Parts: sequence; C-alpha cells; structure tokens
Amino acid sequence: MNVIEQKRQVLPATNMSYHPVIRFIARVISVIFHPLFIPVYVSWFLIYIYQIFPAFTGWDKSLLLIRFLVMYALFPLATILLAKALGFVQTIFLRNQKDRIIPYIACGLYYFWMWYVLKNQPQIPTEVVMFSLAIFLASSIGLILNIYMKVSMHALAVGVAVAFMLLLGFTTYLNLGPYISITLLIGGLVCTSRLINSDHNPWEVYFGFAAGVLAQIIAYLFV
Repeated sequence: MNVIEQKRQVLPATNMSYHPVIRFIARVISVIFHPLFIPVYVSWFLIYIYQIFPAFTGWDKSLLLIRFLVMYALFPLATILLAKALGFVQTIFLRNQKDRIIPYIACGLYYFWMWYVLKNQPQIPTEVVMFSLAIFLASSIGLILNIYMKVSMHALAVGVAVAFMLLLGFTTYLNLGPYISITLLIGGLVCTSRLINSDHNPWEVYFGFAAGVLAQIIAYLFV
C-alpha cells in the first residue's frame, strides 16, 4: 500500500456529513466554476475589465473571446462527450484516474496549440501568453499527478487563476485589489465545494491548487 492509498483511507470523502442544501450549493458552485470555464472567465476579465486589448474593436474582442471559449471549453467538452460515447470513459464526470487520462492528453494538445498560436501573434500581450502557457503547464502537471492521485481539476484551475491575478496585481499600476479579493474568494469556495460534494480528499485538493500555482509561476518566469 503506497502513501497516497494510505492517505485516501485516512482522509475519505466526507460529503455524507453535510446538509443536503449545503451539498447542493457546493454542486452549483462546482458547475459554475468548472475547470473548463475558469480560463474563459479570466479571458473575459482581461478583455473587458482589464482592457488588455485597447486597440481592438468590440467585434474583435468578441471574436477573441469566442476563440478562447472554443479552445478552452467547447473542444475539451466535445472530446469528453465523444470519449464517453465511444466507451473510453465511464462517465463524463471523470470520477476515477483512468477516465481522466484521455481528457488530460486532449486538453494538453488544445492548450498547447492555443499557447503556440498566441505567442506567435505580436498583437497579443505578454500577460495573455503567460496565462495560456500556465494553462498548458497545469494540464501537463495534472496528467503527471494523475498517476499517483485523483488530483482535483477544479483546484488546479483556480490555482492558476489565483496565482495569475496575484502576479498581475504585482506587475501593474492599476488597482486590482477588489478583483484579487474576488478571485481568492472564488478559489476558496471552489476548493471547499470539492471537499464537501465530491470524493476528493483534502490532499487531492491541496495538491491540485499548489500545482496550479506552480504552473503559473513557471509560466511567469519563462515568458
């Protein structure tokens, strides 16, 4: 019995100890802030709130957001649905490590392509390239960790988002305090929800969040 299995036995899922209303709220939070949606939310923030593309017209911004939506959410979702239809995964909820292998690999390909395209477009700011690289690195780290544990994909995604917002706040003259606070709050709610309403144990959530932060830091250092 390895260390991860021992921890899984010591720290089992505890969702049965929570009130059904709390579990329902946790489920709603998990759906709204699904890992496939987090990059799209951050992209929307950069485009419309942070105004990182001041020279873009409204139509150009909409097209860019659609690109992010397609590559970060729709293509991965379509891949999972196709894998389920072909019998490669047991459920679209990816409840075990084996089911997560194909989605991790597929998402890694989509995310790498998105980063590669963005970094070769001179009109794309460094911050966007850095974030896209962090997303790819996070999926790669998640694939490696998946060998040893069912790391929380939700925590992985919010880890990237939280680290990105903090780095953005440290490197800009704009006051991003309120947005950083909101991101931290969302990160806490998402991680707590995964503990309440899933079969993740705390270590799988902690490792997921830490891996997301690490991916963003590496991207920051290399972009």
